[in-house]
Amino acid sequence: MTANYHSSIYTIHSMYMLSLFTQRYFRLSYISYFFIGYYNHNVKRKLMNTFVPKIDRLAGMWCYCTDFDGICGSIKQDNEGFRVSEIIYESVFDDLSPVQDSFHKYPLYILEKRGIDSHHALLEIRRDLGFKLKVIGMKDAKAITRQYATSTQIDNTQKQQANKTRRILLTLIGYTKRPLGRDSLCGNDFSITIYNSKSSDLSTSKSEIENIANFYGLQRFGSERLVTHLVGKEIVKRNFKKAAELLLSYTTEYDSAKSKEIREKSLDPKNYPNILKHLPTGMDIEYQVMNALVNGKEPISALRSISVNIRRLFVHAYQAYIFNRCLSNAIVNGENILKGNSGDLCFEIEAPLVFGKIRKFNPNTDLNSKVIPAIRLVGYAFQPSKGRFEIITKKIMDEEGVTARDFYIKEMQELSTPGGFRQAPLCCRDFSYKGRLVLSFKLPKGSYATTLLREIMKPKDPIKSGF
Repeated sequence: MTANYHSSIYTIHSMYMLSLFTQRYFRLSYISYFFIGYYNHNVKRKLMNTFVPKIDRLAGMWCYCTDFDGICGSIKQDNEGFRVSEIIYESVFDDLSPVQDSFHKYPLYILEKRGIDSHHALLEIRRDLGFKLKVIGMKDAKAITRQYATSTQIDNTQKQQANKTRRILLTLIGYTKRPLGRDSLCGNDFSITIYNSKSSDLSTSKSEIENIANFYGLQRFGSERLVTHLVGKEIVKRNFKKAAELLLSYTTEYDSAKSKEIREKSLDPKNYPNILKHLPTGMDIEYQVMNALVNGKEPISALRSISVNIRRLFVHAYQAYIFNRCLSNAIVNGENILKGNSGDLCFEIEAPLVFGKIRKFNPNTDLNSKVIPAIRLVGYAFQPSKGRFEIITKKIMDEEGVTARDFYIKEMQELSTPGGFRQAPLCCRDFSYKGRLVLSFKLPKGSYATTLLREIMKPKDPIKSGF
């Protein structure tokens, strides 16, 4: 796919979808499987013969962006098969001091972990080592990850070089003048094994990787439960009681049998006291909410029992859902997401993983310049313009029954979000592969490795395949 491409959509059969908790976007009676194929004017038109899985479509991903057949297989069979290392700007190291002084107050650590997500890793460090850290990027549990951590508690930190817990190695590498923030993060470096693939030859796939859209992956929405954006929508719409109910009782066909059993019982608040006695440790968020409700708290207070960083993920997941729908809509209707168009906002590309200022696309000067389309995320500062992505997003917001001002949540102001911008294409860099089958590549911050893997594998069942 190049600057001149089109999409072809073939509907082969329809599937009846039940209304889920009266969510407006599930009231549509039918959702179609899409067969998407791209072609340019210089190559023979080619159609894919793979349908988009239902769970992808529920997360707003209606299509694929590549023509090649998927190699299937699975990921995350063990921690060693999914490795991630953060890439931060070199300027951070240029001003790093080996000792703490009046200018370099803030400790900087490398946090290496396996089999635990970033949120629970920070809790484990606080419990076992006695100090509080923050990270600039969230990493999944089923992986070996290497990320940076910092602290504002400059007088209560571990001064020794290395600290360990059962699943974490924390190494002090120096001190900075200010706490590390997300603006220091450049991207992530991945090494991922695909197990039991149909092929280990990606020579025909490699040329199309630049065409992949920057969808948010299933992890953003809770993977097999696919609930975080639903909770976020209810928070945005001030339906705090419904948000709490969804968090406790919502389930999907992809959820585990044990989880389904617990959540079905959670439909009746009378069962809460007994459920609390038997909740597994992995349901710590549900425990906090349910325990607060049992103790007479109002739903909004019960939601506040969850850490603010997790609660923000709910609203951000709803933003991500609308973004995915916007991107899918654009691709399905033949829009070129790789090049700017009149009315579009674009990022200036400063380096392979670095996006600079945002400005309007200028068809007279930008046709061959280093800019890529930027899609505006919904938030209270969202202002629809004449850009094609903003027009699509506004239509989706109307369908969803939300407005920009709804994202200013005065009842829970810590969750209010102005919006932001995200690049339309994935922008994968330094892609390579070896053996049967290990992929290596780099992505900008905020982009998902599973978005790339989804295109390469095209799994029939993403959850069973490790997504």
